[in-house]
Amino acid sequence: MERMKIEEAEAFCPYYHHAVELIGRRWTGAILRAMLVGVSRFSDLAQAIPGLSDRMLSERLKALEAEGIVVRSVTPETPVRIEYLLTDKGRSLVSVVEAVSGWAEEWLARAASGTSGTEAQAPARVKASR
Repeated sequence: MERMKIEEAEAFCPYYHHAVELIGRRWTGAILRAMLVGVSRFSDLAQAIPGLSDRMLSERLKALEAEGIVVRSVTPETPVRIEYLLTDKGRSLVSVVEAVSGWAEEWLARAASGTSGTEAQAPARVKASR
């Protein structure tokens, strides 16, 4: 599949919007990142992501499963082993997660350490309409 060039894109794309809304939901990015590094069990995911409640983890995993990004695998043993595994569609998000992680390290970690980038600009001021 050929990659879209942003300078050739329309201002709004419903597919892009859906993708950003999906992976941009609270905790979803953290869950995907943990799964991409090999975390697959519910309790391990909950432990790997500080502040994530079991209820929210369950909701997000169900949403990712409904989108075909995650599959729930049940192994009948004692006790029953349940794992959440990324599908091909889910694993294909690795470049997206890496890009966001790189951006976060460059811009957010820098801001947290008190250094700023030379390209940083103050936000443009918008006149309020009367």
